[in-house]
Amino acid sequence: MENGSTVGAPDGSAKEAVSIPAILLMIAAGIGVLFALLLVAASGESAMKWVMENPNLPPNFRDQLMNTPRDSGSGRLFYGFQALLSAFVFFGALKMKNLQSYGVAMAAAIVACLPCCGPCFGCFSIPLGIWSLIVLNQAHVKQSFR
Repeated sequence: MENGSTVGAPDGSAKEAVSIPAILLMIAAGIGVLFALLLVAASGESAMKWVMENPNLPPNFRDQLMNTPRDSGSGRLFYGFQALLSAFVFFGALKMKNLQSYGVAMAAAIVACLPCCGPCFGCFSIPLGIWSLIVLNQAHVKQSFR
């Protein structure tokens, strides 16, 4: 290895490189799934009323819920799709952490970079997706995938 090049590095080095971004992406995706499913449930009027009457609901979350579409069709469809995309990002991050299925890991990192589609609506997932893409494009990481 010349000039500090990591090409041909052992599997442990690649596992270390993907570990932190993969775990953080799984956390963001898990939060995204939970948040989207809560919003699917909150799209119905009776669920919305029950949630809004909770005295422990943080004010910023209350504001977010007030802007949630009230009709059962479009709101549930949008947030259901959001939950599916977040679940895919979680699955891809898990594959990334285990150095399995390079294509799925790359696709999940790309989806995480999409502002309207990534988990947590992009606030955390965009930087994590970019970090994941950078790590996944390193030669020794690519070579370590099964």
